[in-house]
Amino acid sequence: MGHTVVDPKFTDLVDEHAAVERIGTGFVFTEGPIWHPVDQYLLFSDMPGDVRRKWTRQSGVTEQLRPSNKGNGMTYDAELNLLVCEHATSSVARFRPDGSRELLASHFEGQELNSPNDIVVKSDGAIYFTDPTYGRLEHFGVPRPLQLGFQGVYMLPPDHKPGDEAVLVSDRYMFTQPNGLCFSPCERWMWVNDTEQANIRMFDVGGDGRLKNSRMFASGIKDSVKAGVPDGMKADANGNVWVTAPGGVWVYSFEGMLIGKIEVPEMVANLHWGGEDWQTLFMCACTSVYTIKTKIRPRSEPFMSPKTVQSSSLEQSANVGASMNASSKGLQIAACPVLDPKKTALLIQDLQNDVMMDGGAFAETGSPQHARDQNVVSNAIALAEAARRNGMPVIHIWMVCEPGHPLLSQHAPLFQGLKGENALVRGTWGVAPVPGLEPRPEDLVCEKMSMSGWETSRLESYLNHAGIDTIINTGSWTNMSVEHTARTAADKGFQVIVPEDACSTMNADWHRASINFGMQNVANVTDTASVIAALR
Repeated sequence: MGHTVVDPKFTDLVDEHAAVERIGTGFVFTEGPIWHPVDQYLLFSDMPGDVRRKWTRQSGVTEQLRPSNKGNGMTYDAELNLLVCEHATSSVARFRPDGSRELLASHFEGQELNSPNDIVVKSDGAIYFTDPTYGRLEHFGVPRPLQLGFQGVYMLPPDHKPGDEAVLVSDRYMFTQPNGLCFSPCERWMWVNDTEQANIRMFDVGGDGRLKNSRMFASGIKDSVKAGVPDGMKADANGNVWVTAPGGVWVYSFEGMLIGKIEVPEMVANLHWGGEDWQTLFMCACTSVYTIKTKIRPRSEPFMSPKTVQSSSLEQSANVGASMNASSKGLQIAACPVLDPKKTALLIQDLQNDVMMDGGAFAETGSPQHARDQNVVSNAIALAEAARRNGMPVIHIWMVCEPGHPLLSQHAPLFQGLKGENALVRGTWGVAPVPGLEPRPEDLVCEKMSMSGWETSRLESYLNHAGIDTIINTGSWTNMSVEHTARTAADKGFQVIVPEDACSTMNADWHRASINFGMQNVANVTDTASVIAALR
């Protein structure tokens, strides 16, 4: 497919014959692409379908969250928390790496926001978002009356506290439907487009964060023949502006001159760069997601150089055994022995909503907080990614009960609680894996009705048939399922590796007792970073 070269400058940004590749299709309407700089995957919203999806080159497209409150635009902050504009809740929400959701803002002057749409973060931590009305329409959101009488651009300042009202930074009545927005590379300027007005405005960013000195940057972004409107918008490292438009993506120079058009088979709704070299442009286009290779990278955003080390970034700092974090918690851990990926499997046990998520059946035990303290979800994800890269089996072990918990013995307090809380019932939210730990197509799943992963599942058959003699044992709860599985594995002659920071229970004391006493004689107790290093 040939692209349109309006000015020779365009060929410095992308080859005029660069291939447009479709990497996923069959969706309702895609939006909000964002690339995880550490774990190397794309997230995008299937907005009317009410689902957030994830794409990797190895595994293709998988579901990441359903329902998603009809999330639209997304980005990360410098700590790699996911920020989402939710149409169904008229909110900006923050999702931490463990999957927990926090409401950042939903009101202005006591009234509900219309429906936050697109979002960007400044280097000082301020969050900016647009607020058109699309999320209160059928299909794209939840039909309901408007409370505000205008559509504007808002900011959550660096000192914003969750739940505080947003700050209006634009004129109230300048926009009809403000949509895409992006900073210049130096952050002195911001561009905001208006879908209905078919234009882009450029602003100075004031010292207080407000948008000043509005001027028209580009207008007439429409075509009577080709589908497409100004929607998502990003700036590249040189200050060129890339905006969705009729036929695909239009590119403007910093001076506001149209220099070229990328032709895409479907109407594009949003875009962002990603890939290991940040030179793959991902384009969400109605029912599909497309990519094209570019010769330029995006403007540097805070999340591209995260402040904190998370998930698989642990690989970069993992060259010794015991972590300072473990020492500070009074835990006895050591270096992980060298592992043979051909003879090793990763077990992810009981990381299910009822077990360790807010709102789950056992939330009152303290398990959600301890899971957050341990960063257990991100660490388990990091281990799973490392295992898949090395060709190792990833085996999810889930406690699954039938409705009413028939024939479940009530002699043990654990099983009394399981039935009494109506927990982990097949087909319910509680039995599902926590967000981010959904099985990939190549993974295996074992169902059980016991604390140990061995007694009532297919685990032993899988491991024996694959010639596995070593297991990396992770999950929740440390002193129950993880410890029971480790003890039985040792009895069966398996080498057991327990990365303590990929395990959690109800509190730090119980975790410490299991790690320091319960498993020292049956397992090699270590940490996530050391395990990943041992797989190299």
